[in-house]
Amino acid sequence: MHAGVKLQLFTPLATQPLSAGELAAKLQANPRGLAMLLDALSALGLLDKNGDRYVATPFAAQFLSRDSADYLGHIIMHHHHLVSSWSELDQAVRGGGPVRERVAHQDVAGQRESFLMGMFNLAMLMAPKIVPNLDLAGRRRLLDLGGGPGTYAIHFCQENPGLSAVVCDLPTTREFAEQTVERFGLAGRISFVSRDFETEELPTGFDAAWLSHILHSMGPEGCAALLGKAMRSLEPGGLILVQEFVLDDTKNAPLFPALFSLNMLVGTAQGQSYSESELVAMLEAAGAREVRRIPLQLPNGSGIIAGVAPGP
Repeated sequence: MHAGVKLQLFTPLATQPLSAGELAAKLQANPRGLAMLLDALSALGLLDKNGDRYVATPFAAQFLSRDSADYLGHIIMHHHHLVSSWSELDQAVRGGGPVRERVAHQDVAGQRESFLMGMFNLAMLMAPKIVPNLDLAGRRRLLDLGGGPGTYAIHFCQENPGLSAVVCDLPTTREFAEQTVERFGLAGRISFVSRDFETEELPTGFDAAWLSHILHSMGPEGCAALLGKAMRSLEPGGLILVQEFVLDDTKNAPLFPALFSLNMLVGTAQGQSYSESELVAMLEAAGAREVRRIPLQLPNGSGIIAGVAPGP
């Protein structure tokens, strides 16, 4: 499937049946190798084969064609780029450090785009389960910290007509964010501010801050520093919301956050999944009051911890 998405073969096959030879000419691929891949994708149920012609199944046409609004190829390619580092997990465990270079500041062979738009793919699936269950009534200005293409900012603004938002992320993210926000017709309510939030201070004047899957890329000291900045960005009484893959306090469950810690091991210097008690303690140490977990049942062990900035 990774190879099929990387070759973009599902896009032409979503609109017409083609033989291996015809598709090979379009993709500039070897007909023999392509035929083998097409047969394997047919065996997986992603293509239908009739005679010597192949066509995408309805599922593949919806989710694997780049022309579809529901295209999930970005997150598939992000996972593809992770495979090589996972094959060196033993070395990461032996050395205690990453075996994969981070691509945050530049687009290495399309990896930055795959990561950012892969996060868009995931957030488009998650945000409808989350945003309607978070009370932002009366909130006027939201900071979407590390918001990437701005997916959550978009959903928060759609759900709350009186809300505006600022997506704060690296300069390399601006193009993706502005294009995505424009696509949803929210350019007048969602803006972008370039910051390296690990080294620079954040803009201020917000009454809500949203940090989705940011802390796991850092060690405890980095988390403490960033949460301190996020709290300083809030007005008194402002709401801070942190979404993470949350471990039980024993740290050996749920399964996905435990596995995700290993993904942070192979890819970051100090990142890891954190337990609920660790996240609560971090927020309280940063000055948050009324810290609590929002009672939501979300996939993959995701959870949301909320707190309030102290009053004047």
